[in-house]
Amino acid sequence: MDLDHKYAVRVEWQGNRGTGTSSYRDYGRDLVITAEGNPPIEGSADKPFRGSPERWNPEELLLAALAQCHMLSYLHVAVKNGIVVTSYEDDAVGTMTQVGDGGHFTSVTLRPVITITAGDIERAHAIHAEASALCFIAASVNFPVHHDAVIRVA
Repeated sequence: MDLDHKYAVRVEWQGNRGTGTSSYRDYGRDLVITAEGNPPIEGSADKPFRGSPERWNPEELLLAALAQCHMLSYLHVAVKNGIVVTSYEDDAVGTMTQVGDGGHFTSVTLRPVITITAGDIERAHAIHAEASALCFIAASVNFPVHHDAVIRVA
């Protein structure tokens, strides 16, 4: 049975410096992302694209979405497999290739460090494949998402 889930966000540009987009250098890239019931996210373009480096850029948000989705899927699969996770951190990295004015991500590597207190360490490694298959975000991208996990037993 298919079940559709709907999501809604508002993206509001904050970069009009008085002359709008009269030229490439005359407007800011700052924006705010909001969704009902959630705190706002201050966004911008990446610094090489004239963005504000203290704000989240779309590339970082995509990487964060992949890492967060995989973590949540992994925790779900861990429960099903009797693996007790007590800590999960991920220093994810991604590569985007710029081609002219455009570009695309070529890969992402999730690098979780996971601490478990119960369950088989080999199984804890193996369930990354199932977690990846369950991750809605990873299933929606057209580049490989790799996993380089470290599992520790407390």
